[in-house]
Amino acid sequence: MNTSVSTDRAGALYSFLAFLTVSVWGVTFVSTKILLGQGMSPTDIFISRFAIAYICIIFFSHSRLFASSVRDEMLLALAGLTGGSLYFLAENSALGITFASNVSLLICMAPVFTMILGSAVLKDRIKPIAWGGSLLALAGVGTVVLNGSLNLGINPLGDFLTLTAALSWAVYTLLVKRLNSTYSNMFITRKVFFYGIVTAAAYAALSGVGIRLPLSNPGPVLANLLFLGVGASFACYMIWNIVVKALGPEKASNYIYLNPLVTIMASSVILGEQLTPWTIIGAAAIITGVYLTSK
Repeated sequence: MNTSVSTDRAGALYSFLAFLTVSVWGVTFVSTKILLGQGMSPTDIFISRFAIAYICIIFFSHSRLFASSVRDEMLLALAGLTGGSLYFLAENSALGITFASNVSLLICMAPVFTMILGSAVLKDRIKPIAWGGSLLALAGVGTVVLNGSLNLGINPLGDFLTLTAALSWAVYTLLVKRLNSTYSNMFITRKVFFYGIVTAAAYAALSGVGIRLPLSNPGPVLANLLFLGVGASFACYMIWNIVVKALGPEKASNYIYLNPLVTIMASSVILGEQLTPWTIIGAAAIITGVYLTSK
């Protein structure tokens, strides 16, 4: 009995941590929007936030430089690419050429991709109720994002980039599961930040976009970069990797469905955007679906 209660409490704790992490990530869309308004590019924002996160984590994890094998080091580099530069640059580039509603909806294909890849590649056994809950949550996301209008435009390149970002995050989550069995969370997270910065810097150099930090209005820029770097990156990536190890990649990924809901709630509070009955209906479907996937 005590073991069962202890297990339930542990599961509740990790579920709460997953919800907390996704809630913070939901607010990052608002913070990123503010920084874009200050003249920063998506590449500027990503490199700056990951650089801040790397500086934070290096104080706690600095004794070990490399993985035990070249193969594992390459897996860490791939994690930095898929969970860092590729994900953010693809998503933010999509936001520049297609509807935000498309991006918000299609990025939530990440849990579905995670379940498909986990089942096909890692041979993970996923219950039918988990598939049903995931699809219900995805429908709820569609209800929240589309707001009852069905105004979903088609932009092949933008939609492709968004699905690339979603698939990239699914691969990252599964890589974390693989690496968690051998390396500490601190080491994995530090490597993800490092390789994310390296690959994004390489992209910036090859594309000629450069890196700039606007100083005309430093207050909002610094505040939002610190939030993205310390909170949304340093703290949340470590927590997410712990959650993936505890709950498994499939269950953890389904909490991503809460992301657009949190974004809309934050936009309502911070930016004054209005909530609608469709938001409430979609929220109920999302919460129910996520609950079912955790069973």
